[in-house]
Amino acid sequence: MNGMEMNIHYFRMINDLGKQYPALNPVFFFIAEYTVYLLALIALLYWFTRKHENRIMVICATITFVLAEILGKIAGTFHYNAQPFAELADVNQLVFKAVDNSFPSDHTILFFSFCISFLLFQKKKGILWLLLAIFVGISRIWVGVHYPADVLVGALISIGSALAVYMLVPNLRIVQVCLELYEKAERAVLPAKTKGY
Repeated sequence: MNGMEMNIHYFRMINDLGKQYPALNPVFFFIAEYTVYLLALIALLYWFTRKHENRIMVICATITFVLAEILGKIAGTFHYNAQPFAELADVNQLVFKAVDNSFPSDHTILFFSFCISFLLFQKKKGILWLLLAIFVGISRIWVGVHYPADVLVGALISIGSALAVYMLVPNLRIVQVCLELYEKAERAVLPAKTKGY
């Protein structure tokens, strides 16, 4: 079995579950399409805790995503495959979108970039972040818009990017200075509440 045959084989294994267990289709549709809003809300909540370490974490996650997206676009210039629903027959397609290069998965890059970054900073909650990213990756296969290789490569690019950013960015002087300037301006506009006595 060659690489593409394996890719199709494992795609069928996951995507066909939607035909066997149709009651789960709305759950995986929601995960595939709407958890991005949950992720954005979580990132904003962390930012507006006004805790310095949380803001460094969000900055690292954002830089990771940008780096991983760039690397993903580069990877996409070396390999092309359209979405499974455009190439295969009888796909359990729950999401309708324009046909383009689905390699690697942008959704997977986004979620693994943020979730692995959060995992590195919050190791006690690590399993939850990892599970969220994995479920989103699986959901993109379940709804018929990505092959397993699209998801796997997106995840690997993001994990590598997250590790590199985690080791380098928090200690960069320019990051600390920019954040301090932002926080100074924020305090001038929105003073932090002081505890009463």
